Amino acid sequence: MPKKMFVIFGVSNILWMVFAVSQAIKVDMFPDKSKIFAQIGDSVSLTCSATGCESPSFSWRTQMDSPLNGKVRNEGTTSTLIMDPVSFEDEHQYLCTVICGAAKLEKAIRVEIYSFSKDPEIHLSSPPEVGKPVTVTCSVPEVYPFERLEIELLKGNHPMKVQDFLEPSEKKAQETKSLDVTFSPTDEDIGTALVCQATLHIYDDDSPPKVRKTTKELEVYISPKDTAISVNPSTRLQEGDSVAMACTSAGLPAPRILWSKKLDNGNLQLLSENATLTLISMRAEDSGIYVCEGNNPVGKDRKEVKLIVQEKMFTVEISPGPQIAAQVGDSVVLTCDVRDCESPSFSWRTQIDSPLNGKVRREGSKSTLTLSPVSFENEHFYLCTVICGQKKLEKGIQVELYSFPSDPEIEMSGPLVNGNPVTVSCKVPNVYPSDRLEIELFKGESIMMNKIFLEDVSKKALETKSLEMTFIPTVEDTGNVLVCLAQLPIDEMEFEPKQRQSTQILYVNVAPRDTTILVSPSSILEEGSSVNMTCSSNGLPAPKILWSRQLSNGDLQPISENATLSFMSTKIEDSGIYVCEGINQAGTSRKEVNLIIQVAPKDIQLTAFPSESVKEGDTVIISCTCGNVPPTLIILKKKAETGYTVLKSTGGAYTIHRAQLEDAGVYQCESKNEVGSQLRSLTLDVKGRESNKDYFSPELLVLYCASSLIIPAIGMIIYFARRANMTGSYSLVEAQKVC
Repeated sequence: MPKKMFVIFGVSNILWMVFAVSQAIKVDMFPDKSKIFAQIGDSVSLTCSATGCESPSFSWRTQMDSPLNGKVRNEGTTSTLIMDPVSFEDEHQYLCTVICGAAKLEKAIRVEIYSFSKDPEIHLSSPPEVGKPVTVTCSVPEVYPFERLEIELLKGNHPMKVQDFLEPSEKKAQETKSLDVTFSPTDEDIGTALVCQATLHIYDDDSPPKVRKTTKELEVYISPKDTAISVNPSTRLQEGDSVAMACTSAGLPAPRILWSKKLDNGNLQLLSENATLTLISMRAEDSGIYVCEGNNPVGKDRKEVKLIVQEKMFTVEISPGPQIAAQVGDSVVLTCDVRDCESPSFSWRTQIDSPLNGKVRREGSKSTLTLSPVSFENEHFYLCTVICGQKKLEKGIQVELYSFPSDPEIEMSGPLVNGNPVTVSCKVPNVYPSDRLEIELFKGESIMMNKIFLEDVSKKALETKSLEMTFIPTVEDTGNVLVCLAQLPIDEMEFEPKQRQSTQILYVNVAPRDTTILVSPSSILEEGSSVNMTCSSNGLPAPKILWSRQLSNGDLQPISENATLSFMSTKIEDSGIYVCEGINQAGTSRKEVNLIIQVAPKDIQLTAFPSESVKEGDTVIISCTCGNVPPTLIILKKKAETGYTVLKSTGGAYTIHRAQLEDAGVYQCESKNEVGSQLRSLTLDVKGRESNKDYFSPELLVLYCASSLIIPAIGMIIYFARRANMTGSYSLVEAQKVC
């Protein structure tokens, strides 16, 4: 009995120890669920962790001991089973076993597999057409397990059909399940949405069922109908006409319009995809049946129209017209235009078959003849011949030339001077034909003269024609307008002036006259005084004043263009003749004034020739000179015991022939004028001749002969010098000499 008790006691102790250890170890599983759902192809991690054990030992297995098909990774107190990717072989109850010493614990988790990776797909058996049945298929691809699948089809917010797939699957595989609904669309269905919703009823401990849905807008079609054609202007046309055909067709979506032409074999030749078909420049071969077809995805509808194009005669037009006037030197383009002929043939010629002297150019249905520059050789009647098929037409145009390029030119034979005849010429240059020219000359509103050149024989050349008239202008004509009007009346001058005119305002000149000089204070002045000489002259236009000084040779030296000539402090050199001229276009008027500057006598020269000391019997000339202006009065005297004796002098010179001893003495010259006087004296010494010498020695004879020539010459010099002083002549060169 004690032995049995001991055994019982020992076993109970061991059980107590195991229980105690198991109570201390704890095993957790993550995810902390009893069951999880894993999508095929995803990755799943199961983590087993032990607490209360320093070195636990882990092991994984399935409840059916199937292969794990995963990788186990142990890290300390945790162990992870990774299944990547998840497949049908991984759908098991997984057990994690933890051994810690003598203790052993297990934790289980259920892994269930599903496939629900794609949204449902909506397919229509045919384009939905109003009133026609169509089948809608809603399919869910690659689903597992399909026995938990539910598909619902809605049109707008209204359910059309719900279907479950409760029958169990025979094998583990992904399958495509679908739902079919057949209905007939109506107009109200246009724009309505079709919704296919798939629900996979699989539940975790805390997650709802899996739901996917697809929405598709319902496009309801209406087959084309009521196709109609409108033709403008008509179905019966002429060659060269244009036609527009518009086609309409009802349907949904809006039908696409196709235009075709029916060929002879019945086939259709596509022409256009526009609603309007426009045909231009139609020909006879464009006649036929034209088909309009409206089509859309659900059908098509046709309409036909027949066009008849009748043959049309071609026409020829020539421009600028049947007749044209061309300016010489310009460029002229004659255009021959053909209508209603596809391939015309052109030719140009003159009526008399002269050379064309131009360039011909073809441009489609037009042919141009360019005459550039136009000359007299181009004055012809031109013909354009057109051949179209077997038909031939001809049109003509007359080219006439003229020249009227510039306005008339007015010329005067000279300036207009009051009372002087002047000839006016009105010229029209480079005119043709001159026999049509008319020139009129007006003064103001009054016609002065006109001329028509009808009797002139016109030749093919540019000529200058003129009208001339002589008239006497008066002051009253000033301001009047002289008008030269030229007219060349040619009807075809549409773009050129048929008349030209030039104007010129008349300004009649009056020659300067009544020229006067006002001298203030006087024309005779003392040196140092001031003087103003003012000149005035009448004329039209107002004369220009020009002051000049007359030189000794008679020439004029211009000195001022002011009306007043002023000297602030006059000098003797300012003496002279001053000329004022009034000048304009009509002439010149002149007035003179003699300005005399007076000074008191000074610098008198009293000389004895040949010397102040002579011998008895010699000839002596005593001369007194002074250059004052105006001339001074010169008096020669000889001092005597009773005073001075006035000598008879000529031009300030006194001649002593065969001087005697009594001729010796003091001689005096007095020069005086209105301003003052001045005196000069000299002493003449006469020596007696020696007795031992022959009076008529050879030396004396030579001296006597020489003096007989020199004395008259000196006398003439003194005479002319005095004469110059008396007449008031003035020389800028001589004025610098001392008198």
